[in-house]
Amino acid sequence: MNNRLKKFREALSKMDLDAAIISGRANTFYLSGFTGDTSFMLVGMDKVWLIVDFRFTIQAKEEAAKGIEIVEYKESFAQTINELLSQNKIEKVGVEGDKLTLTEYENFKEKLTKAKVLKNIGNILERIRMVKEEDEIERLQQAVLIGDRIFDHIIKFIKPGMKEYEIAAEMEYQMKKLGAKGPSFDTIVAGGPRSAMCHGTASDYAIKKGDALVLDFGVIYRNYCSDMTRTIFIGEPNDQLKKIYNIVRETQQTALDSLKSGMSGFDADKIARDIISEAGYGRNFGHSLGHGVGIEIHEEPRLSMKSKDILANGMVFSVEPGIYVEGLGGVRIEDMVVLVDNRPRNLTTSTKDMIII
Repeated sequence: MNNRLKKFREALSKMDLDAAIISGRANTFYLSGFTGDTSFMLVGMDKVWLIVDFRFTIQAKEEAAKGIEIVEYKESFAQTINELLSQNKIEKVGVEGDKLTLTEYENFKEKLTKAKVLKNIGNILERIRMVKEEDEIERLQQAVLIGDRIFDHIIKFIKPGMKEYEIAAEMEYQMKKLGAKGPSFDTIVAGGPRSAMCHGTASDYAIKKGDALVLDFGVIYRNYCSDMTRTIFIGEPNDQLKKIYNIVRETQQTALDSLKSGMSGFDADKIARDIISEAGYGRNFGHSLGHGVGIEIHEEPRLSMKSKDILANGMVFSVEPGIYVEGLGGVRIEDMVVLVDNRPRNLTTSTKDMIII
């Protein structure tokens, strides 16, 4: 935690701030190790306070990193923070503008009377979190391995006639059985025409012969997420679905082979988008190529048409091209990679050969 706090304090200093109030749950965990909710952190240049209510006091004492002072608020979070500002002569304070509700922000403006400056720090912490430490990469790898094991299990479990939610339930049962906290997002199981829905969460649709079946899922393992997608077929697919599958697989492999440190997220996305467009399906690839994965399922960097992010060693992100044809179905293939020595190392090991059940 000390290295993370050091980087954050350096960023605050450049903004001419004395401290910052952290309200985002992911950022609180990143800086403190505390996994509960209903909390605020006050990060000063020399001290750090974790402010919680009675329900989380014991948990905070057990989880928070050494050197962090646990404060149980009495009247309100804002009043407690204001007292800490006064006691420690802190006047210029940053806040996470996009993590506060309007009510919380207005409450801070009213009650933090000791703060002469209240400034939005934007996504400073999200930018720091882009580059993972070794321990983070290890947790992410373990989360991905659980996903690989679930995929290996589920392709043996699936049978024609099953409903999507039956498949999703089995996948989520296996997550906890294999040591994960649970899913990192709503498990996507989308069959037949529903597979053309990019985020087709499981329904009562019964899969049948000829269907494409998109399985997009992830787990939370020791507070870190995984994300993978495979598309399989229930019986022999038609020629168009086979063609689409091969295009997506080739696109993903070419994108993976092209990744390197120093490349922009825009350029990475363009490589994949150009291949799919040249194949005649450009309008059927409507989402970005990928996104960072870590404590949260969607993090920076972004690999998209609008991205200005520059890829660097230690970044972990998804690579997930897809083609979706309304009325027919869709295909998406997704791996998670980490950049090491300027090149990608694929964390996902599940086969991408066409699977027909």
